[in-house]
Amino acid sequence: MINKRIPNNERPTFPKKAIITGGMPYGNKELHFGHVGGMFVHADAFARFLRDRIGDENVIFVSGTDCYGSPIVEAYRKKCENEGYKGTIKEYVESNHLKQKEVLDTYEIGLNLYGASALGKTGEVHKDVSKYVFETLYKNGHLKKMSSPQFYDTKRQCFINGRQVVGKCPIEGCQSEKAYADECDLGHQYSPDELIDPVSTLSGERPELRKVTNWYFSLEDYLPTLKERVEFLAKNSNTRKFEIRAIEEFLKDPCIYVQKKQIEDVDALIKELPECDVLNEEKKPSITFTFKNLDMRDKAKEVLDSHDIHYRTGKTLVPFRLSGNIEWGVPIPETEGEKDLTFWVWPESLWAPISFSKTYLMNKGLPEDEWKKWWNGDDTIVYQFIGQDNIYFYALAEMGIFMGLKHKKGEKVDVENEVLPHIVANNHILFMDKKASSSSAVKPPMAADLLEFYSPEQLRIHFLSLGLGNSSVGFNPQVYIPEEERKDLGPDPVLKDGNLLTNVYNRLLRSCFYTTQEYYDGVLPYGTVDSKIKEFCEKQILDYERFMYNHEFHRVTYVLDSIIREINKHYVNNIKVAEKNNDDALRKQVLVNCFHGIRVINALLHPIAPAGTENVRDYLNLDNKMFDWNYIFDEIYDIIPDKEAHKLRFLEPRVDFFKKPECQFKKDEE
Repeated sequence: MINKRIPNNERPTFPKKAIITGGMPYGNKELHFGHVGGMFVHADAFARFLRDRIGDENVIFVSGTDCYGSPIVEAYRKKCENEGYKGTIKEYVESNHLKQKEVLDTYEIGLNLYGASALGKTGEVHKDVSKYVFETLYKNGHLKKMSSPQFYDTKRQCFINGRQVVGKCPIEGCQSEKAYADECDLGHQYSPDELIDPVSTLSGERPELRKVTNWYFSLEDYLPTLKERVEFLAKNSNTRKFEIRAIEEFLKDPCIYVQKKQIEDVDALIKELPECDVLNEEKKPSITFTFKNLDMRDKAKEVLDSHDIHYRTGKTLVPFRLSGNIEWGVPIPETEGEKDLTFWVWPESLWAPISFSKTYLMNKGLPEDEWKKWWNGDDTIVYQFIGQDNIYFYALAEMGIFMGLKHKKGEKVDVENEVLPHIVANNHILFMDKKASSSSAVKPPMAADLLEFYSPEQLRIHFLSLGLGNSSVGFNPQVYIPEEERKDLGPDPVLKDGNLLTNVYNRLLRSCFYTTQEYYDGVLPYGTVDSKIKEFCEKQILDYERFMYNHEFHRVTYVLDSIIREINKHYVNNIKVAEKNNDDALRKQVLVNCFHGIRVINALLHPIAPAGTENVRDYLNLDNKMFDWNYIFDEIYDIIPDKEAHKLRFLEPRVDFFKKPECQFKKDEE
C-alpha cells in the first residue's frame, strides 16, 4: 500500500494500521531545536491524527537514541580528555538518552516507545534484529567482502573512521561545511581515498590509508529497480517533489568530473578510458565522463591517478558498507572467517525502528515475529519522518536493504506492490536564516532552552506552520535577537502563531463557557446548528483531512486559523446583538453554533495541541468520542448521552486552556 496521490475532490483512504518513526538523534548530545521543530513535532502531529482517524490501537509511534558510531566515540573521548568525565561510554550515552526523552515528553511528543539502540531491552532486541538482517541478506546473496582503504593515524597508531577524520567532500558541487571519512554532513557517500585534505581529529595529522576488509551490501544492484520505483512514486504517490528530485540525483550513472586545465590532450585520454559518454561544453570549466557501471568508473579513476589528474565524482549508488572495526558497535556474526567486526552505525540505525517496534509489541505480550505484520502488511503503511540530509540513507539504502531481506539476488521486484516505508522528508529548519547544527558554524539553541520563553504548544503550532515540506525556512524567535534590533521586526513569529491558541481560541472558549454559566446555569443550550455554520465546519474538516494525508502541515494550521477566527467572529458579532436586544433565542442559537464550532475545532486541534484540547474536552464534560473521526461530522449533541440536560464543568474566572509561560505575562505587563 502506498500513500496515493488524490484529486482535490476525493477523500483520502488511510491504511488500517500504521507505524510512524522519527529520525534518531545521536547519543552524544541533548536535543537541539531542529530535532524537535524539524522532525519530531511533525511526526507526532501525524501519529496523533492517525490515532484519532483509524484508532489508537492501530498506530505505533517509535523512535530512540542512536547509541553507536564514531560521533559518540569521538564526543566521549573529548568529554573524558577535556572535562575529566569518569563514566563509561554506555553511561555517557544513557545520560543523554534520558535527557532527550525528558525534553520530548515536555514537548508532548507522544511516542509509544522511545528506545535506545544500546540500552536495556531495546538494545538486546536490536542486536537480535541486526543479526537477523545480516544473516538474511547474506543468505539472499546481497553481501560481499571488499578490501577498501581506511584511514590510519600513524601518530596514535590506530585505525580511525567516521567523525575522527575531517576534510572536504569530493562530490562535484557539494556545499558541505564538513566531510568525514566516507560521508559528508549533507549525506554524500564516497570512498575514503576520495576525501580531500583529510586530517585526523585525534592527532591533527594527515592520516594514511591502509586496506581493510569489510562487508558491503550490493546497493548498486538495485539501481534499475530504484529508478523504476521513484518513477512510480513520482506519478502515483504524494511523495514530496523535492524528495523525488533528491532521490533522482543519486540514481545517475557513474560519472567523473575533470577540470579542462588538468588535461593536455582530451582525445588521447578518452582512448585510455573505458567506454564512456563525454560531455565537453564550451562554457563549463570541467569535462564530464559518464560510465555504464561502477567497475568502469573505477578503472577510469586508476587511469586518471596514473596521470596525476585530479577529479571529482558524481552522485551514484555505490556498495553500501555494513561493517567496521569500531569497538563500540553492534557485533556482526562471524562469517567466512571475518570476525570482531561491528556494524557501521548508519545501516543498523536504518532497521533500529524495527527493533523498537518489535520491543514495543513484545512488551505487550505479543509474539516475537508480530513486527512483521506491521512492517510487511498489505494493509499497513510505515511513515518515516526524516531531515533532507538523510534522504540517501532512508529513501535509497534502506529501500535496497528492505528489498534484499525479501528477495534473493537477481529476483525481480514488483515495485508497484512491494511493501516499503513511505518517507516524509523535511527541508532544513534554519536558525536565524542560517543552517544550524552541532557540527556547523552556527550553533542551534537547545530544545529545552526554548521552553524558558515559549510554551510547548506555541512552539508546536509555529514549527508546523513553517512549511518545511516545501522549502528550508528560518526559525527566528525574537528572544534571541538583541532588544534594540527588534523594534522594526514586527511581532515575534512564534507568538504570532501561538496567539491563535493563547488569545483567540482561549477567548472564544471562555466567552462561550461564561455566557452559558451566566444565563443557563452551565447547561449546554440545545438546538439545531445553522446550516451555514455546519457546512463551513464540514468543509474545514475535509480540507484538514486532505492536508494531513499529504503531510501539508502548514496548510493544516491555515485551516485551524480559518475556523477558529470565523467561529470567534460569529460569536462576537452576534452576541452583541443578542445582548443589546436581550434576545434569548439569538443568544441560545449563537451558543449552539459556537459550541458546534468548538467541538470541531477541538478535534482538529487535538494532534497539534494535545494537552490544551484534552483540557477543553474535560471542561466540556465529553469523552474521547470528541476526537474520534468516526463521529467527526456529528454535532456535539450526537456524542453526549443527555442532549437537553448536558452540564458543562464549571469554569473559574480567567482560566487559560492554552497557557502562556510566566515570562510572557511579565512582558505583557511591561
